[in-house]
Amino acid sequence: MKWCIATWLFAFITSANAQEVQLATRYDGENVQDYLVSEKLDGIRGIWDGEVLRTRQGQKLNPPGWFVSGWPKVWLDGELWAGRNQFGTVQNTVLDAIPNHEQWREIRYMVFDAPDNFSTFEQRVKRYQALVSDSESAYIQAVDQFTVDSAEQLYDQLDAMVALGAEGLMLHRKTALFRSGRSDALLKVKKYQDAEAKVVDHVPGQGKYSGQLGALLVELADGKRFKIGTGFSDQERAQPPEIGVFITFRYQGLTSTGLPRFASYQRIRQGPFEFRVPQ
Repeated sequence: MKWCIATWLFAFITSANAQEVQLATRYDGENVQDYLVSEKLDGIRGIWDGEVLRTRQGQKLNPPGWFVSGWPKVWLDGELWAGRNQFGTVQNTVLDAIPNHEQWREIRYMVFDAPDNFSTFEQRVKRYQALVSDSESAYIQAVDQFTVDSAEQLYDQLDAMVALGAEGLMLHRKTALFRSGRSDALLKVKKYQDAEAKVVDHVPGQGKYSGQLGALLVELADGKRFKIGTGFSDQERAQPPEIGVFITFRYQGLTSTGLPRFASYQRIRQGPFEFRVPQ
């Protein structure tokens, strides 16, 4: 009973603190000519209210004053990013209560929306690009948006971007008004899928991994369990994620029994999130 009450209170507080943000669904053959396309950035979502920078769950971040100096005094949505394949740098920098000034110099706030309740996304793109252009800060940048004429062209662009280290692509419907929550106004397309699971055990390694982690036994939101044995660095095998924490993993579709195929460890999952069954 106490656990239920604590869980309910956590969910209530998280909901109360969460920011209004649009969330993406997976691309499923929608007409790409209706959308603007941008690179999917592998960082931490940041909501700027004109004064304070927060995560999408509402956690107040503590960047140095110089980092946000000169930023527009309006609502912006973007990603705190340190470049491709640098998520660890972002995670180890922006969530600290006491800012490390040298590490923050590696971070950029990549703006991809200037939300309001009356403009289409195409109009909001022009607005955020103008706002960022007028800022004298070197730490805020506007995300480029482009168009494609066909699904084939979309996937060609995806292949080219992923080859350069990108995580994937985002599609935002040109005529969409800002609406908080998940909808087909915002789509993501990647060469792989990702999901979360809870670590329930450590499987000892063998051979070259003797004395280290061999695999994680993890549990999905529906209670199904499976092992993840790839994607770990040497340091992560020596000091694996603790039992009870949640991790993000990559996979390529599901088996006939509903388990992720070719699952590979990505990172520890930080902060509140929507624990869903992989699709």
